[in-house]
Amino acid sequence: MADDQVEHENALQDVIAVDENDEPQGTVNRLDAHTGDGVRHRAFTVLLFDGEGNVLLAQRAHDKRLWDTYWDGTVASHPVEGQTQAEAARQRLEEELGITPDQYTDLRVTDRFEYKRYYENSGVEWEVCAVLQATLHDTALSPDPEEVAGLMWVPYERLHENPKFYRQLRLCPWFEIAMRRDTESGGE
Repeated sequence: MADDQVEHENALQDVIAVDENDEPQGTVNRLDAHTGDGVRHRAFTVLLFDGEGNVLLAQRAHDKRLWDTYWDGTVASHPVEGQTQAEAARQRLEEELGITPDQYTDLRVTDRFEYKRYYENSGVEWEVCAVLQATLHDTALSPDPEEVAGLMWVPYERLHENPKFYRQLRLCPWFEIAMRRDTESGGE
């Protein structure tokens, strides 16, 4: 790890390296996994719906190292060793948005895919990403400003079918892939 990377908070965390089948291959430093050509690792993204066809999008905080200020699904992150994607999703929903498990139902994994995308000259995402979905019944939110710059409920089908209506929103690549795959398979 380069000296200038040691200062970044991600240098203090590990992620789960995986093969193309999402089988664990040990852990790798989170910053190392996202620099250079990257290391394939496990990730997840959560899409919360309101029961009326709207998905909750979150804008990533301005000081995120990768895809800062881009719009994402509700939350996205990485499980730690020994943690399932559902456990990690519940934790991130509470940490980032103040959403507790009694506010949603039916949190489930609906898809999994691998992708690799470079971001400017800052790094790379090379992930096997699980997609989790749930229905949010209590929409009381308490976003952490260090994680979330903004929130927006968006009609899910309209976002997918009419991207030009939303071209001012720069969407995270993993969310775009998850949405495309979900709508092609007839999800939410």
